[in-house]
Amino acid sequence: MPQRAYWSGRIRLALVSIPVHLFPATRSSAKISFNQVHKPSGKRIRYEKVVPGIGPVDTEDIVKGYEVEKGKYVLLTDAEIDDVKLEAKKTIDLVQFVDQADIDPIYFERPFFVVPDDQNEDAEEAYVVLREALKKTKKVGLGQLVVRGKGSIVAIKPSGKGLMLETLRYADEIRKADSYFSDLPKGDANKELVGLAEELIDRKAAHFNPRQFKDSYSEAVKELIDAKLEKRPPKEIEEPQQSAQVIDLMQALKRSVRGRDAPNVKSAASEKKERRARPKRASKRAKRGASKRKAA
Repeated sequence: MPQRAYWSGRIRLALVSIPVHLFPATRSSAKISFNQVHKPSGKRIRYEKVVPGIGPVDTEDIVKGYEVEKGKYVLLTDAEIDDVKLEAKKTIDLVQFVDQADIDPIYFERPFFVVPDDQNEDAEEAYVVLREALKKTKKVGLGQLVVRGKGSIVAIKPSGKGLMLETLRYADEIRKADSYFSDLPKGDANKELVGLAEELIDRKAAHFNPRQFKDSYSEAVKELIDAKLEKRPPKEIEEPQQSAQVIDLMQALKRSVRGRDAPNVKSAASEKKERRARPKRASKRAKRGASKRKAA
């Protein structure tokens, strides 16, 4: 295995039980992290665990406490918490299957690779059967998992040659959006502005490729650190520049919609009106010409 498993157990579908290991699909080491340092001495700041009125305490004297009222706690040891008997600590029961599009992205939390236990001869065959069944039905399997003192809903879906598990938040962990969006206007947006936005979206439509994006902020911070080590000014990190033409076009369209057309900029409605008027003007000129010929 490439690293130590985050969790080992079984995925169960009815009478089929598949021994698996979970491995984190993301890594935090790619991000820059800082320590707090005492500036005069340059030494890292450490924090002591202290009790008010008592002072520093030994690690073995620390237990977990759940506050039931202000200043009153129910004390629990790690052993007592580990002894809580829940099947979800060892087995992920797939109890429901849904379309992935039915799950609001706000519920997704953290992805893991699901790998069959290579010590079990039957694990790989059952694993592949589940993967192919999920592919053909285009469904995501839902269950529950308890690991490291935290319970989560989990969604299992095909991912290339393997399976991916994503932990999901429970409903009571999600804030309601109503209070944040209550002041936004209801009804349809201006059709011309929406049309422009659709055109811009169509121009930039593509398949998702994360390699096209780079973490410019982390690069700039790393360059700052290197520059300080080498005692030189930091180099500027190039960032993709937005075209000003798009901004000007949006502003011009907004002005035309409000009846204040910019020079050489006409709204779609104005152009449509002109097109309708052109045949009428041409027919009037033709009539005038015929009358003149008759008079002659």
